[in-house]
Amino acid sequence: MTAEQRRGDAWLAVGLLLSAIISAWLGKVAGFYGENTPAFGWALVYVAALTLPLALRRRYPELTLIVVALTFFVGVSARIPEVYVSNVAIFIAMYTVGAWVPDRRRATIVRLAVIAGMFIWLLVVTFQAAIDPDGAGPSRAGLFSPFAAWMIIQFLVNAAFFGGAYFFGEKAWADARSRAVLQERTFELERERELTAAQAVALDRVRIARELHDVVAHHVSAMGVQAGAARTVLDADPTAARAALVTVESSAREALTELRQLLETLRTPDADTPAASTVRVDSLPELIAHANDNGLPTTFSVVGEPVELPELVQVNLYRIAQEALTNARRHGGPDAAADVRLRFDDGFVELEVANSGREHVAGRAGLGIVGMRERAAASGGSLEAGPRGRGGFLVRVRVPAPHSSGATS
Repeated sequence: MTAEQRRGDAWLAVGLLLSAIISAWLGKVAGFYGENTPAFGWALVYVAALTLPLALRRRYPELTLIVVALTFFVGVSARIPEVYVSNVAIFIAMYTVGAWVPDRRRATIVRLAVIAGMFIWLLVVTFQAAIDPDGAGPSRAGLFSPFAAWMIIQFLVNAAFFGGAYFFGEKAWADARSRAVLQERTFELERERELTAAQAVALDRVRIARELHDVVAHHVSAMGVQAGAARTVLDADPTAARAALVTVESSAREALTELRQLLETLRTPDADTPAASTVRVDSLPELIAHANDNGLPTTFSVVGEPVELPELVQVNLYRIAQEALTNARRHGGPDAAADVRLRFDDGFVELEVANSGREHVAGRAGLGIVGMRERAAASGGSLEAGPRGRGGFLVRVRVPAPHSSGATS
């Protein structure tokens, strides 16, 4: 309930009060109840008690209805000549209970109690009129007398009056609930939109970090190995040192090329990152050759009949193999060797990278395995990474692939 609504209720009560005063005065002049009516001062008390409680109708809706209904009963019984505004006041009071009381059971009980009291009162008045020996009012002669018609009209009018107040109150409550639910859903959607936007930014940051890690770690690792080799043989074998430095230069150029491609993809809004990438499963032999050239003896084999893979799967498999070989070169030791197998099974493709060097280096785990797991999950598959029983380290990723016709060894 707002201050504006409270002011509106106050103005409504004042407007009805003035209207009721005019109506009571006109009714007295018109002689609605003849000469047998109380003094006009009582009419002023009656209309004040009938209309002013409506100023508090939203704060105390049930009490307002009860006060207005009792005042209406007293005023009509006392033959106060105001018959129009009083009906409007009791209609508004009953509507308010239906529209504003949050306890729907209590709202129903209060309204039904008032309606039942009014109809009991109408029955009593009708019965008194029927047995009145003076015979005032419509004629009672005949099977369906004018008095019977008048009685039926009274019941129908009251049923429509109270039924309308009850119905419109219920409808206002239902509409308010619908608006509240709609506002809540709108708020939730806005909150979810903000959360989704934040998650999208976070996912982009993770994706960028993963791509940069895979590109930089692979080439910098190779450059470190070759630079170390050049330093070792610099004095004894300048030719070998020169060849190692050429390899370092080549790795640096390749790293810059891949970084440039990655940045171009990120700067192009309509670019599809996986499709825009040049790394694919077909490029695995070049990756194996790069590993061999940089001090990690590596073999490569394909098992089964290759099938065309989605671009995202191709990029992720390539990057997983690249990261696994980088880790093997970095942590496997000087005698490490690696074996890469790409296996096409019925409905799946499996990439396995095993090395024969040390299992792992001491210290906290890096981001490489985390990135590989993320790539496997993004492709709808799973990844195993851990020490082998016979020594070394094994990385195996298995993802869904289009159905292949069979396998050959």
